[in-house]
Amino acid sequence: MRIARFYCRKGHTTFSLLPDCLASRLSSTLAAVEEVVVAAEAAPSLEQAAEELRPDIETQGGVRWLRRRVGPVRTALLAITTLLGVLVGQATLIGMMTALGGSPPRLVHVRDRVGLQLRSLPPPVGLGPRTAPRRSYRNELQHKAGADPPEGRG
Repeated sequence: MRIARFYCRKGHTTFSLLPDCLASRLSSTLAAVEEVVVAAEAAPSLEQAAEELRPDIETQGGVRWLRRRVGPVRTALLAITTLLGVLVGQATLIGMMTALGGSPPRLVHVRDRVGLQLRSLPPPVGLGPRTAPRRSYRNELQHKAGADPPEGRG
C-alpha cells in the first residue's frame, strides 16, 4: 500500500498518515502481526513457532523475524495494560484481549482504546520512535563476532 508522505517546510521534517490497519515500521498489517504474536504465544517455544510460520527460511532467521514482531508487541501491551489499569497475569495479547474484550483484529481495537498515547507507544502497535538498542560500553574494544577470516590473511 502506498502511504502519502508530506514535507513541512517550517519544521523541516516529513510526516505521513498511517491507516489503522497497517503496522508501524513493518511491511505488514496489524492483523498479520497479530496472527504471528498469537501463534508465538500458543507455541511451546519460539523455535517451533518460527519453523511453523516461516518454513521458507532457516530456524535462526525465523526466530529473529519472530522476535522483531513479538518483542515490541509485548512491550506495547505492557505499557497499555499499565495505562488502562487492566490487570492481566502477563502482558500477552491473548490475556489482554480476554480482559478487555473485543473481536479481531485486536491490535486495531487496542489502538482505538489508547487514544493520544499512541504517539508514545513503540511500533508496530504505536506510532512512537523505535527503541534504541542498548550499547555495552564495557565491551567497546571487543571485536565483532563473526566468521573467521579466510586462511592466508592475518
